[in-house]
Amino acid sequence: MTPQADMRDRIYAGVLGKLIGVYLGRPFENWTYQRIMRELGPITYYVNEKLGAELVVTDDDVSGTFSFLRALEDYGCTPDLGAEDIGRTWLNYVVENRAIFWWGGAGNSTEHTAWLNLAKGIPAPKSGAMETNGKTVAEQIGAQIFIDGWALVSPGNPAQAAKLARQAASVSHDGESVNAAVLWAAMEAEAFVSKDADHLIETGLRHIPGDSLVARVIADIRTWVATNGDDWQATRQLIEDNYGYDKYPGVCHVVPNFALMIMAFLHAPHDFSHGQMIINTSGWDTDCNAGNLGCLQGIMLGLEGIDAGPDWRGPVADRLYLSTADGGRGLGDAAQMTLWLESLALRLAGAPQKPAPKNGAQFHFSLPASVQGFMAGGTLRNCGDVAVSGTGSALAVDLVTMSPGRSAYVGTPVFIPPSMIGHSWYEVLATPRVSPGQTLKARIIGDASLTGTVEVALALRRYGQDDALVSVVAPESVALAPGQSAELSWRIPQFDGNPVAEVGLVMSVRDSATVGRVLVDWLGWSGEPELTLRRPHTEGSMWRSAWINGASVFSKNFNESFRLAGNRGEGIILTGTRDWADYTVETSLNLHLGDYGALVVRAHGLRHYYAVRLMRSGRVRIVCRRDEHETVLAEAEMPIEFETAVNVRVSLQGSRICAQIGDVSIEADDATYPSGMVGLAVFEGALSTDKLHITPSEGV
Repeated sequence: MTPQADMRDRIYAGVLGKLIGVYLGRPFENWTYQRIMRELGPITYYVNEKLGAELVVTDDDVSGTFSFLRALEDYGCTPDLGAEDIGRTWLNYVVENRAIFWWGGAGNSTEHTAWLNLAKGIPAPKSGAMETNGKTVAEQIGAQIFIDGWALVSPGNPAQAAKLARQAASVSHDGESVNAAVLWAAMEAEAFVSKDADHLIETGLRHIPGDSLVARVIADIRTWVATNGDDWQATRQLIEDNYGYDKYPGVCHVVPNFALMIMAFLHAPHDFSHGQMIINTSGWDTDCNAGNLGCLQGIMLGLEGIDAGPDWRGPVADRLYLSTADGGRGLGDAAQMTLWLESLALRLAGAPQKPAPKNGAQFHFSLPASVQGFMAGGTLRNCGDVAVSGTGSALAVDLVTMSPGRSAYVGTPVFIPPSMIGHSWYEVLATPRVSPGQTLKARIIGDASLTGTVEVALALRRYGQDDALVSVVAPESVALAPGQSAELSWRIPQFDGNPVAEVGLVMSVRDSATVGRVLVDWLGWSGEPELTLRRPHTEGSMWRSAWINGASVFSKNFNESFRLAGNRGEGIILTGTRDWADYTVETSLNLHLGDYGALVVRAHGLRHYYAVRLMRSGRVRIVCRRDEHETVLAEAEMPIEFETAVNVRVSLQGSRICAQIGDVSIEADDATYPSGMVGLAVFEGALSTDKLHITPSEGV
């Protein structure tokens, strides 16, 4: 496959279309058409505020879609990726009872059922097969809602998209659910090169059995649409009469919802906004259906198609949350996701990789109108002095009413925002992307439109007393005049264990009112962290939320800052990001009960990591874990007693791993994980420590 010239922009449009559809339909998910019409009327724009809901939230449709693709990174970026490895991806990134899914119980939630099968050792695709779970469980909607990513990495290659989608869908589903997912993925892949709705449907049909129920549904809807013309309500009623919820068992069957997606697509093939109105007003699983349709039409119609209607993109501001065990990717954005998907697509196609924009800066603003989560006032949106927009090459900060003595903050979330604290549906799992000791940098430009000089400084917000945001401004600023540019740099200080929530810039004027534009060319950070992880002296809970909780119990009722228990198998907690590479961790571990307690380093999820284990059997080990396989890299004899703290120091430099456990030193050389998170683990027992001190390694 030769990549198209507009591939990146179409991937971006597909990601945005997915997000817009999910966020639009989420507040009234599972409402009927009748209730929607009675209480809301036709859905022509976001209604979250009317229903007292946040717009940008964690959601299974988003987390699953963009997380299961990590199998391509972890097990080989090949079209021959199999269901068994995608199932392993589930076990590594999905935190039981917390991440991604509706954990409704075995036999109720298809995904929960499949996850339990995987955890019991039933590999995919048996984990999702009808013979394992029965027809009803196997044919619910989940395979379809997670499927868009396989198309986004297969632009113009529907056969590849269908092949990968079938493997991914079969981890948890079977039968018509897999057929619907495969067909939709093939349609989306072909939408990169065609805007012919009938051709896209025919492309999808070539990849599923001709005598399937999904194929029959499509045939009926095509006939009804041809008969009804613009009257989509008449087609919707025929779907309800012939393929409605009352015809299929289970909580949320795929067939009724798939039928609505085909109906909306055929009634509004070339109108993104009208398609969203139809699919959302039609009810049932609104966020799932609208997300799938939004992705398809985003790819097909491009950014111009999304922007042809109301301002769908502005309120979203590119924001994207992924609730998985890979906490450093928890708070992301559509532009960042687009570049990752493009990289996977190029690898699958055997094409050369493109260089990262602006030397790999985390925020580069290089996609059309991208803002990468930056908002006036940050996540609080409490600043009217400036307006934020994307130019396609920079972030534009327009000074609207900047008077002397006033300052304005623009920022983006790098950790769980205040609006998501206590969010009651899908739990937010994330770790701070930025930590003390790292260096925050930015390049800014004074546009010729500036009427005066603007003082600009790097800034952040961190959590503090009672989890309130505390603003911190770098001690050094620059005076930016029209036509001038400058680079800013700031090493982030310590915050007593409190996590960083946002990063951004503060702008102010001194002498006279100033209007005009400041351009942020890029903003990013680098370096290893230097911080002490512990319970802060202030009250609050966000310091604990900065850890991915994969333990049975992560207690807050003991004197130690960190105490975890694993009731069944291994319990683990993780923090940090995949960017952490050459660092040293010092702590004191107290094993209260269990086969082992461990300091985990360079983790890439729940089952991919190195660990220094203190074994109840009287040994200490450096272990490399990859899924169900473990390799002992080094070990030595050492008595380990319960309720006895042991000092542990682990230093990482390149492939070298050096551990000091009490008076015992062991070391290993292994290149499996070049970087990753830090954590604690215990096997069927309890482990505690009061703090972990992390510094850059200076030679091992």
